[in-house]
Amino acid sequence: MMLVSTISYIDRNAIAVLIPSIQKETGLTAQEYGWIVAAFSYAYMIGNPLWGMLLDRLGVRNGMTLAVAGWSLASAFHAMAGGPVSFALLRTGLGFCEGATFPGALRTVMQTLEPERRSRGIALSYSGGSLGAILTPFIVTPIAVAYGWRAAFWITGLAGMLWLAWWWRICKRPELAGRPVISQDSFAWRDRRVVAFISAYAMGAVPLGFILYMSGLYLSKVFGQSQADLGKLLWIPPMGWECGYFFWGWWIDRLVKRGVAVDEACRRAFTWGLVFGLPLVFAPGMTSLPLFMAELFLAMFVTGSFIVGGIAYATSAFGNGRAGLIAGLGAGSFSALTAITAPIFGAFFDQHQYAMSFWVAAAFPVAGYVLWLCFRGAPLSASGTASTQR
Repeated sequence: MMLVSTISYIDRNAIAVLIPSIQKETGLTAQEYGWIVAAFSYAYMIGNPLWGMLLDRLGVRNGMTLAVAGWSLASAFHAMAGGPVSFALLRTGLGFCEGATFPGALRTVMQTLEPERRSRGIALSYSGGSLGAILTPFIVTPIAVAYGWRAAFWITGLAGMLWLAWWWRICKRPELAGRPVISQDSFAWRDRRVVAFISAYAMGAVPLGFILYMSGLYLSKVFGQSQADLGKLLWIPPMGWECGYFFWGWWIDRLVKRGVAVDEACRRAFTWGLVFGLPLVFAPGMTSLPLFMAELFLAMFVTGSFIVGGIAYATSAFGNGRAGLIAGLGAGSFSALTAITAPIFGAFFDQHQYAMSFWVAAAFPVAGYVLWLCFRGAPLSASGTASTQR
């Protein structure tokens, strides 16, 4: 599951690495590129909960087979795209099918590991996302330089098909062919803590989507980096993301072991995330490429505080039995915000208003933190009033 999440992120991030070459050949504007990113994000937002329900009905074996086959074909067919409409349609198919990635990972963990090993299993399977973002420049850039950007998409599609051949060997295990058994804790959509979780997770992660999708364009337009140069640089920011996952998870667990309440540990993580995340607003004034890349690394590192802290807060509030729903809400809401903001960032880039785009990206975690503080309290009762019980 770690490998398939790695493949999924390579598939989704390939366009971000290759966009300078794609623009030269197809004439896409930055705003059109933003809408293409939005098409993926909207489909991914919808796909997360739908695939969660499908995997419950079909089982992990059949469900993941359908999803990975679908997104591998969509990724490969990017090689035949020639304009904004065709790219948007293919990104929609890719995004919808990739919505199965993390629900499938969670269900595989729940079906194959005993309770005392599941947290590590979830961490390992989820870590493929940031690992895929790190590996994408190293994989697709040499292919694009040697054979053109279209060849890179054929290879990413092939990777998914090869994974399927392996999957059909290991998923013969009876626990993978069956359905997951996950306890159903009480959960209310009107619970104010749902708003708190989505605010912290989705709004806190906006800089993550901004850097993943727009840094290639910025480095090309402002620093004059070629497609080959991007392959040597774009692994650096997601490396911060990878390191952040493990650091913030370790740090929050350490606080909890010392007797700090989970929501207080999360508050501290969010606070430090804001302190070290706000320097992102100064990135457009940096003329040193190494300093600029270091800032992107730091920004993605601290984004992990909102993702890991948000999940820790939500699982504490609603119970581990709702981990699948929590994962879907987090990923879906983040994808929705990415879909909304990507065209806006693209329009800023077309108008060379780079400073404004960085300011907007840096402002979202601040707003998310404020909303989390406002809504993190007691849940709403059935009548819609705040309950006094914890």
